[in-house]
Amino acid sequence: MKIDELKPSVKKTERTRRGRGIGSGLGKTSGKGHKGQKARSGGGVRRGFEGGQTPLYRRLPKRGFTNIHAKDYTEVTLTMLNKSKSTDVTAETLLEEGIIGKINDGIVVLATGNLEKKLNVKAKRFTASAKEKIEALGGKAEVI
Repeated sequence: MKIDELKPSVKKTERTRRGRGIGSGLGKTSGKGHKGQKARSGGGVRRGFEGGQTPLYRRLPKRGFTNIHAKDYTEVTLTMLNKSKSTDVTAETLLEEGIIGKINDGIVVLATGNLEKKLNVKAKRFTASAKEKIEALGGKAEVI
């Protein structure tokens, strides 16, 4: 293979030049049709506009509320803790090892799966059964 034989992996298409004569297929009105709001300069309607009809987001009833004080915990299972290389497990070590993507307001340890090694785990919350499983192997479940 020579350098002049290289081709791009995706076929490149030239951008459409509108309003450049009848031969282009998009001359005269440039694909906007004749007159009307969408044919005008800067024309068009905002997102969610339904031509004056009451829009869907106003027709639907409001339900419930969002608690602004709610904590968003990252859930960590015992199976995920098995993947950890360190014996002292914290939210920061799990993040560094790529086991979790975000810490949010802290981590909560769930009892899903089985733990296979002794670990000292520091987290914001533990489920009762997760705490039992960690301590059964001689580890510590410390609430921070």
